[in-house]
Amino acid sequence: MPESQVFTIDATWTAIVAILVLYLGRTLTSRIRVLRDFNIPDAVCGGLVCSLVVAILFWTRGIEFSFDLSLRDLLLLLFFSTVGLSAKLRTLINGGKSLAILVVCAVGFLILQDLAGIGVAMLLGADPAYGLLAGSIAFAGGHGSAISYGQLAVDQGLPGALELGLACATFGLIAGGLIGGPIAKFLISRNQLSGDRTAQECVPGPEETEAAGHVTLAGMLDSILAVAICLAAGSLVNDWLANHSSLPLPGFLTAMFVGILIANGLDVLGKSVDKPAISLCSDVSLQLFLAMSLMSLQLWTLSGALGPLLLVLLVQITVMVAVSLLVVFPAMGRDYDAAVIAAGFSGLGLGATPVGIANMHAVTAKFGASPKAFLVVPLVGAFFLDIANAAIIQAFLASPLFTATS
Repeated sequence: MPESQVFTIDATWTAIVAILVLYLGRTLTSRIRVLRDFNIPDAVCGGLVCSLVVAILFWTRGIEFSFDLSLRDLLLLLFFSTVGLSAKLRTLINGGKSLAILVVCAVGFLILQDLAGIGVAMLLGADPAYGLLAGSIAFAGGHGSAISYGQLAVDQGLPGALELGLACATFGLIAGGLIGGPIAKFLISRNQLSGDRTAQECVPGPEETEAAGHVTLAGMLDSILAVAICLAAGSLVNDWLANHSSLPLPGFLTAMFVGILIANGLDVLGKSVDKPAISLCSDVSLQLFLAMSLMSLQLWTLSGALGPLLLVLLVQITVMVAVSLLVVFPAMGRDYDAAVIAAGFSGLGLGATPVGIANMHAVTAKFGASPKAFLVVPLVGAFFLDIANAAIIQAFLASPLFTATS
């Protein structure tokens, strides 16, 4: 391979490339039937093509592109702010039973995901801790969790743990965006289900049950102000927790909580944020976030341990598909909403909550609205899943399997 030459792409050009990637994905999904039939999100399709092109340039020419992802991190905060601004407690109470059921499903899945990772590690003769990294730490937890626990494992004497966690998180992000659509298509076709094609959600909130209205300048300015308040207050809360608490929360979580407070405070006063404008903010931030995440994947870093990684990925995909089809779909009612929830659950269980949301957007854009799915999945993925995952990881680490090997 030629000597590596690194080109740094600043934030402005990273955003431009992300927009082009989205248009590429939309063009491919509109012209390639298999992508359209299996509801592959535009951002996933375009982002993977971009990352493959970048990887080919690295392998053949030694050219490496390093993207500035600071805007991506801001987009994640913006997206979850819109999730909070769309969630009203009165509708959360109405969907409380479904939310509780999905949380139970998520807890069971996380345990299975960790057992699967540990099983593969033991099969390969590796330390069980590597299996935990190849379980819910990297897949359900995502890159942030993989970095935190991976570095901790390295400090405890497990070489390559950080790289393994990041590789698994990367593969999971890809797989989560690819299997959700086919799962929903299988369930919808097999059970002859359909949604309301006259109503499409544009925002991952429970209130968007009617066709989106027109976006106005006043509505957009009000929405931008609300999002800015979420970002600012969320940042202040994070700073306070960092100084006064041993349990800091992710930035996107505090931003979402502030959004929930604003939405419900306005609801008490008989007011609300502008739905079409919030929908637009949500869609744009979600799609650009996914595009940046996938186009910046450094696929060449995964080639060193490709065999074990593919085995782990195959096992985890099998577990995810089995849980989605045999547990989540029946538990959520075997109806159209349950099929959409299964698609979203598969995305957040293997990749990240935005991937699950993108899966549901792709499905509902084709088959019709699902307010129930857009109520429970973002809340489970953004809050309950992270809390349950942290508790389950600590429980495994405290078990005799790990205390005996430490």
